[in-house]
Amino acid sequence: MVPSAARLAPAALAAALAACGGSAPQRAPGEVVVRIGHFPTITHAHGLVAHATTRKGKGWFEERFGPGVRVEWYGSYAAGPSAMEAMLSGSLDLCYTGPSPALNAHVRSRGEEIRVIAGAVRGGSGLVVRGDSGIAAPADFRGRRVATPQLGNSQDVACRAWLMARGFTVRMTGGDVMVLPTHGPDQLLLFRSGEIDAAWTVEPWISRLESEAGGRVLLEEPEALTTVLVASTRFQREFPGLVKGAVAAHRALTAWIRANPADAKARVRDEMQAITTREIPADLLDRCWARMRFDDAVSREEFESFVKAAGRAGLLAEAHDLARLVEILP
Repeated sequence: MVPSAARLAPAALAAALAACGGSAPQRAPGEVVVRIGHFPTITHAHGLVAHATTRKGKGWFEERFGPGVRVEWYGSYAAGPSAMEAMLSGSLDLCYTGPSPALNAHVRSRGEEIRVIAGAVRGGSGLVVRGDSGIAAPADFRGRRVATPQLGNSQDVACRAWLMARGFTVRMTGGDVMVLPTHGPDQLLLFRSGEIDAAWTVEPWISRLESEAGGRVLLEEPEALTTVLVASTRFQREFPGLVKGAVAAHRALTAWIRANPADAKARVRDEMQAITTREIPADLLDRCWARMRFDDAVSREEFESFVKAAGRAGLLAEAHDLARLVEILP
């Protein structure tokens, strides 16, 4: 989480922003700084590609925003909740995130602070079982342990809803199937040691569980909404033209990624290494890429379906008005 600038001394603000992959804004007279967040993960390919272009001095968004606008990227968020905290505190203007963190921030702010302005990635998520687990059909999950990335995230909700639709009792703890929110690296370790039987997860962990731990994909979600682009309503009120420009730039980037997969993958690899200091193998990226679809469309109905699933899974206690969550811009 990046604390609000109003609550930090300048040195502390600089340190906090540096921890999230950026530096304290230094604005030239009349300059507008647009702060955009993403995660250092493959399903945030839009953010990685655009961040790479900024790093090389030919920013994708900057060229489409025009003169007098500078983009600052914050690409080291580990998960959606910390990125959404930054948005709610006013430290980010735009962010690539999962649909669940966006929805949670919308609910938390009573619909006042977050707008989903575009889709980004579909697919790249699914259910992987250990090759030696003996799981071949849904009935085989009774008494098993299944990992998900985070309590209440998109894959966690999908997992719980899928199990409950097949007659299993699933609780926060216990039940017919134990669902264990677990970060990706820990999923791999627990998979190898036999301490979990399956994982409902997202790339690159699906491919890593396959290639490094003998996993087998039992179910894929090729049409599941995995990544969206969100804007803060404060930024939208102050700079409506820039928000429209961001959507136009994002749509153009989506088309470019689809048309230029080799170049896009090269930029994703470069940027992930720049942020994490670790190189992602080209063959792993190829496996992940084949499971993802780049799509800037999004609808409120998709979020309404997600809310219903979360309610059935016991993760949302009441209905929520999503009338203002998704804003389709021309």
